[in-house]
Amino acid sequence: MRILLLSHSFNSLTQRLHVELRDRGHDVAVELDNHAEVTRESVALHRPDLVIAPFLTQAFPNDVWRSLRCLVVHPGPPGDRGPAALDWAILDGASEWGVTVLQADGEFDAGPVWAFRSFPMRRAPKSSIYRNEVTSCAVAAVLEAVAAIESGRPAPQPMDTNDPRIRVRGPCRQAGRAIDWQHDTTATVLRKIDSADGMPGLVDSLSFQEVRLFDAHEAHGIFGVPGTVVAQCDGALARATVDGAVWIGHVRKLAPKSLKLPAAKLFAAEAAHLPHRPGGGYAPIRYREHGEVGELAFSFYNGAMATGDCEALLEAYRAALALPTRVLLLTGGRDYWSNGIHLAEIEAADSPADESWRNINAIDDLARAIIETTDRLVVSVIRGNAGAGGVFLSLAADEVWASDQIVLNPHYKDMGNLYGSEYWTYLLPRRAGAANATRITQCRLPMGVAEARRLGIVDRVLSGEELADISLVQRGATMASDAGFAMRLAAKRQRRAADEAEKPLQSYRDEELRRMKLNFYGFDPSYHVARYNFIHKVPKSRTPPTIAGHRSRRAPDRPVGMAVPS
Repeated sequence: MRILLLSHSFNSLTQRLHVELRDRGHDVAVELDNHAEVTRESVALHRPDLVIAPFLTQAFPNDVWRSLRCLVVHPGPPGDRGPAALDWAILDGASEWGVTVLQADGEFDAGPVWAFRSFPMRRAPKSSIYRNEVTSCAVAAVLEAVAAIESGRPAPQPMDTNDPRIRVRGPCRQAGRAIDWQHDTTATVLRKIDSADGMPGLVDSLSFQEVRLFDAHEAHGIFGVPGTVVAQCDGALARATVDGAVWIGHVRKLAPKSLKLPAAKLFAAEAAHLPHRPGGGYAPIRYREHGEVGELAFSFYNGAMATGDCEALLEAYRAALALPTRVLLLTGGRDYWSNGIHLAEIEAADSPADESWRNINAIDDLARAIIETTDRLVVSVIRGNAGAGGVFLSLAADEVWASDQIVLNPHYKDMGNLYGSEYWTYLLPRRAGAANATRITQCRLPMGVAEARRLGIVDRVLSGEELADISLVQRGATMASDAGFAMRLAAKRQRRAADEAEKPLQSYRDEELRRMKLNFYGFDPSYHVARYNFIHKVPKSRTPPTIAGHRSRRAPDRPVGMAVPS
C-alpha cells in the first residue's frame, strides 16, 4: 500500500514504523507538519491508500478523514482519551497500560478500534516507557491493523460510548504533579518526575532558581532533611525526601534558551560543597565480572556522551582490560546504546567549536582502545537505539549484538553535513563494503536490525529473554569456552596487524578530523546552526526530502541488500 505517516516529529516510534512498513514492501512517505493545509497537500502529493498518525498534536482535517482511512496511534487502552495518557498512567501508578490503534472520526481518541496491545507498567521515566513498551506495542498493533486492511478483514469495532471505562482527561498540568518535599515519599516524587520526563520536565526549584527536573533515580541509603540537596555523584544531585532521597540527573533552568544539563554541572558551585556518594543508585558506568566474561555497562541520559563521559568510560574500559577475562561485553542502556557526542554540553560551552573538538577526540580515543584490543573478544550489546557516532563506536568491537526492537541511524549529515569520526571510514567499509558504506552515510535513513544484519553492521539479532543480563553473560561464556577461541583470537591479531600495515589507524583519524575541523572551525556554519536548532527544538521549515518522497523527484538510494519498497 501507499502509506503516509503524519507525525509531529520523526521520533522513535515514527522511525520504527517507517522501518517496519518499508521492510514489508509498503511505499511509505512521512510528513512532519500537521497543519491542515500541509496535511491536505501531502495527501494530494503522495495519494496514499492509508494515513497513519503515530504522534499528532492536532486532529485530522474533516475532509481528509472523511475521504481517506486515517489511523491514530493512542498511547492508552480503548476508552482512554486525552493528550496526556501516559503522563496520567504514571502519576496514577497504573499496573498495566496499553496502546490502541483507532480510526479517526473527527473526535479525539474516540473512533473505531482496529487493534490494541497491553503491557505491564514498570517504574521508569515516561520517555523510557514510550521508547520501549509503547513503541513495541504500537508497532505490533499498527502492523495488525495494516494486515487486516490489506486482507479486507472485518471493519474495526466501534467504541462503546456507554462503556464505564471511558474517561476523558485533559492535559497533565504542572500543578497536578508539583512536589511537596515535606510530605511526599520517594516513590511519589519519582512518579511525579517520571510522568514529565522527556517533555516537558517537572517544574521545581534548586538553589532558589526555578528549573525543570529530569532523569530521577532512587538514592539508596541516603537520607537528610526533606527538600535539601545532600550529595552528588557522576553529575547528579541527591535530594532528600521524607523517607530517603532521589537522584536528579539532569535539570534545565526556566530561563529562555536554557539547556538540559547534568544537575551537578549546572549547579557546580553548590555541588562542590556536597559529599560524593558513589554506589547509591546512580551509576552511569558499572562493571561486573562473571567468570571469564566481563560486563562493562554504561547508560548515558539520551545516549549523549560528553567529553568527561568518554574519558570516564575509557578509564573503566582500561581497568576492565587489566582483569583476566576472555570476553568483554559493552552493554548499553535500555533506551540508548549511544548517540555519539553530547550536543547540549557542546552548545553550553564558552566555545562550542573547541568543545566539539575535545568531545570528538575523547570518543575517538575510546573507539581506538576498543579496536586495538587483541587479547580478548569484545562485543557491543545494543539494547536501545543508537545514532551517529554511537553506531560507529559499536562497530569497533569484534561482534555487535542488537535487539530486534531498536532503530539505528548510521549517519551524521543531518547535523549540518557533519562528516563524523569514530574511525567510521575504517570500520564501516570493513563490514558493509565500500559502496554500501557510502550509500548508508549519504541516504540519512533510519535502519532496522534486519537491514543492519544483512549489511554486516549487526552480527546477532536478539529478542525477549535473550536480552536479559543472564542470557547475555551465558552467550559470552559460550564464546569464551569455544574450542576455536584461541584460533579466532590469533586471526584477530593477524588482521589488525595487516590492517595497520596497509593503513595506520592514525591516518584514518587524521583524515576524518581534518574534515571535522572544517565543520567546527570553517566558514560554513551549518553544523553550528543545525546543533542549535536541534538542541533548542526549533521546528523544521520542511520535512527532510530523505523521508518525504512525495516532495522529492525520487527516493534516496538504498544500499545493496537493504529492503527496497516495491
